[in-house]
Amino acid sequence: MSQPGIQEPPISLSGKLRFLGPGFILSASIVGSGELIATTVLGAKGGFITFWVILVSCLVKVAIQLEFGKHAILTGLSPMQGFNKLGGLRLGKSNWAVGTAFLLTLIKILQVGGMLGGAAIALSLLLPVAPVWLWTMLLGLLTSLLIYKNYYNLVEKASLVMVVGFTLFTLIAVVTLAPTTMGFSWKDVASGLTFQLPKELIFVAIGAFGITGVASDEIIAYNYWCLEKGYAAYTGKNDGSEDWKRRASGWISIMQLDAFVAMFIYTLVTAAFYLLGASVLHGYNKIPEGNEVINTLSRIYTQSLGPGVRTSYLLGAFFVLFSSVFATLAYWTRLFMDISGTFGWLNVDDESIRKKGVAILAWIIPVLWMLAFLFMQLPTFMVMIGGVVGSVLLIVVVIAGIAFRKTNNSFGLPSGSLPELLFWLSVLSIAAIAIYGLVKGV
Repeated sequence: MSQPGIQEPPISLSGKLRFLGPGFILSASIVGSGELIATTVLGAKGGFITFWVILVSCLVKVAIQLEFGKHAILTGLSPMQGFNKLGGLRLGKSNWAVGTAFLLTLIKILQVGGMLGGAAIALSLLLPVAPVWLWTMLLGLLTSLLIYKNYYNLVEKASLVMVVGFTLFTLIAVVTLAPTTMGFSWKDVASGLTFQLPKELIFVAIGAFGITGVASDEIIAYNYWCLEKGYAAYTGKNDGSEDWKRRASGWISIMQLDAFVAMFIYTLVTAAFYLLGASVLHGYNKIPEGNEVINTLSRIYTQSLGPGVRTSYLLGAFFVLFSSVFATLAYWTRLFMDISGTFGWLNVDDESIRKKGVAILAWIIPVLWMLAFLFMQLPTFMVMIGGVVGSVLLIVVVIAGIAFRKTNNSFGLPSGSLPELLFWLSVLSIAAIAIYGLVKGV
């Protein structure tokens, strides 16, 4: 008896490309504050010597992301449902992993508040007809309205176009920078691959590691996007048949292609932002903060391409940051409803309750972001704090990834020796960065 919604995975490359999508949503989210602020600030403070941190951050975490995507396809479980199956301390209906994700995400309100404030700063510099605080409130309300009214798909596509355009602009800036006095050489790049990390850069490096590439939030969010794309529904519930295994393998391979295409995009962009920061801003006596951060970072472009590009940079910076805020709100509304269901607060299996909860959260969450920024008004510091918190959450994600991998392997779909090696390399690298930061930071 066939299950509704089941679909055979395409075999041709063109057919597979038509089913990509979750990774592109992830790219729209990833190319944001981590690249525009955290990566650039690390390059400005450390020069080329910490370039390796950015590359490792982008490349090493994708193996964990793949296990989350595979777990979504094979089990059909949401991230928090999967977290709640982990062993350990329990409090009521949920366990430590769900509670930790909940508390750390609340702290990350600071980070997204900084992103929202950064977008408001860029907009105020473009259109100085209103103060930053008013633009912050208007953007927060606009984000709520678009998510609440279910216009997300249309605006997300428009934001993604802007991110792609800004990505190309950044790469052009790197190429144009080369022949100038601020250009960098391959020797400079090579100096950043020696795996050195000065003690004074540990906080910034850990923050950048936690927020660049596929951060803890994006890894968790990827599970939701894989479910909503339909990979699990197309595979169907496990009936023990060979047909199910074939479908599962096919949709997993498409998910893997999706993840690797996204990895190529965000690694390229992140590396470009870092090299620009190291080339143009390294050596400045004072790294910008507060409402001057976006304006000062525009020197990356004005000094490499000329003052005429300032408007283009600010417009691009606005859409990069705002698209990340947008994608985060879409993710957080799903996450907090998922957590509410796991805690037993709401019956999220009821579609009407779930939709009403998402609509309410779409209004509440941006208000918290607005208040956080208006109270602190330190976007760089807020983003970096979020990165450090993200690094802690990443440890929880790694623990879940190990458990998910064990569950995934129980379905009789072994991934092979190379993926096994890459997975444990990912786990060990993340653990090493965390331990190194703790030891050197003492």
